[in-house]
Amino acid sequence: LYAGNRVALANKESLVAGGPLVLKALAENGGELLPVDSEHSAVWQLLVGEDRAAVRRVILTASGGPFRGRTRDQLAGVSVEDALAHPTWKMGSRISVDSATLMNKAFEVIEAHFLFGLDYDQIDVVVHPQSVVHSFVEFHDGVVKAEIGFPDMRKPIQYAIGAPERDAIDHAPFDLVGTDLTFETPDRETFPCLDLGYRAGTTGGTAPAVLNAADEVAVDLFLNRRIPFIAIGSVVSTVLDRHEATMPESLDHIREVDAWARAEAGAVAGDYGI
Repeated sequence: LYAGNRVALANKESLVAGGPLVLKALAENGGELLPVDSEHSAVWQLLVGEDRAAVRRVILTASGGPFRGRTRDQLAGVSVEDALAHPTWKMGSRISVDSATLMNKAFEVIEAHFLFGLDYDQIDVVVHPQSVVHSFVEFHDGVVKAEIGFPDMRKPIQYAIGAPERDAIDHAPFDLVGTDLTFETPDRETFPCLDLGYRAGTTGGTAPAVLNAADEVAVDLFLNRRIPFIAIGSVVSTVLDRHEATMPESLDHIREVDAWARAEAGAVAGDYGI
């Protein structure tokens, strides 16, 4: 971005951890920041030609992960293999676990704040297990637009590469006939990581960087069978409690906060060890 380049952002951590610095680089050097994540690509496409001031809210969809519908008690003994068995997407280990805890959606809420200049009370989440509707945008006049399609990452990647043009690619036509679309309210009690994202985001400053670093350590410990699944959110929440957020001044500052949060998460996790 400092070189004025078009950046197709395919990870979550960069913007979550360093959002203010990314936006500063974007504003000062004339680059472009284009989202590749399917939900944010959907919002981006839905906003083409629209007045951003007319947006009432965006609604990000979440698959619900492999544990949708379970109670917290039922999550106590889930295995690593259970958490990695995502019902819709084939992804890496960390993001699969983050999807299972809804931390992935927490990160996406923070990303949406930075990408589209939205307040956190303008960003909602709904569970949509079919992963066919990738996001909604609601406008002040009551109109709601949705981006719909098969769960296929080739489409948002292609759009980021070619935007604003749409390149013709070989694909199966989308057929709504026989497609059931259901939506549910997220179970925030069973999956507290979603609210941790809102908490870190509204706190601002270095809090999202702490959220990301502590989660990465906690997920790694779970993947190595050193803490139970339900301890992931507890570890992250405790580390957030211990952090006094400040505005990030530089990349080195973010790195220092990241290192502190990782060390703190490792220490906290000892109380939850298997």
